[in-house]
Amino acid sequence: METPLLTVDDPKLLAFAEAVGAEGQVSVSGNRTRWLAGGALAEHTRILQAPTGMVAYSPEEMTAQVRVGTTVDEFHAQLAEKGQRSALPERGGTIGGAISVGENAVSSLGRGRLRTAVLQIRYVSADGRVVSGGGPTVKNVTGFDLPRLMVGSLGTLGLLAEATIRTNPIPAVSQWLRSDDADPFAVPAAVLKPSAILWDGSSTWVELEGHGVDVAAERRRLGSIGVFEEVDRPPALYANRWSLQPSELRTIDSLATGAFVASIGMGTVWAENPQPARLLSPEVALISRRMKHEFDPTGRLNPGRTVGGAE
Repeated sequence: METPLLTVDDPKLLAFAEAVGAEGQVSVSGNRTRWLAGGALAEHTRILQAPTGMVAYSPEEMTAQVRVGTTVDEFHAQLAEKGQRSALPERGGTIGGAISVGENAVSSLGRGRLRTAVLQIRYVSADGRVVSGGGPTVKNVTGFDLPRLMVGSLGTLGLLAEATIRTNPIPAVSQWLRSDDADPFAVPAAVLKPSAILWDGSSTWVELEGHGVDVAAERRRLGSIGVFEEVDRPPALYANRWSLQPSELRTIDSLATGAFVASIGMGTVWAENPQPARLLSPEVALISRRMKHEFDPTGRLNPGRTVGGAE
């Protein structure tokens, strides 16, 4: 597969590419908040650190170019100075880790999905080259969409070095509400656009965001489906992330998940127990193998990790 090469003058990216090289099994470690996602690394894999730091930030264009070894907390602290945030999850990890596992923010209904927020990526390929994909603007529609492919790929197709991410404004008001008697699946019909709907099998949390008068009106509408009280924060999330169809959340198997918190409308479940490997269809398994071979023919990138499920 032909991929666009990049002329690089960033010493940090050049040093990272040199460290990756073109031989030997290699991986990248962030804060290891999702380190076992996709399986354990093969023994004797070299582990590197991705470069860090903001490269460029354009608040008026609502885009930020950042090296992915930067933590999400550090990134969001810089965005907050200009009244902005992003779709990255705030769970203690790095930007590269979040993109690699493809995890959305808890408030993804309001912030948007990470897969569409990553506009451009720069990564080091299996043969040690720096490759660029996507474009630094929101209305980028040209070429092969490498950024979306890389989101959730667990670093098995390329080792991420830098990303351009779409930002969005921090709302004037952000309010978490909890109910012990409301049907979580009735929330979307009751309010116009909640930023999050979480459910643990008994209690429902809703995040409302916007201008104060709008949030107050939305809260009154929630009263039609249950009694909601304001709380300081959402529930604590479990370490294991399940990916389900949103419709499957109605019949979630709590015996399999253990204690859980589900994101209604998104299909994400943070669970006490890890999600069992899902059997891929023969067609999907074939595409997966071919894609892996095109990007990493010798299997040196994150060996031992599997994306999507078992074949």
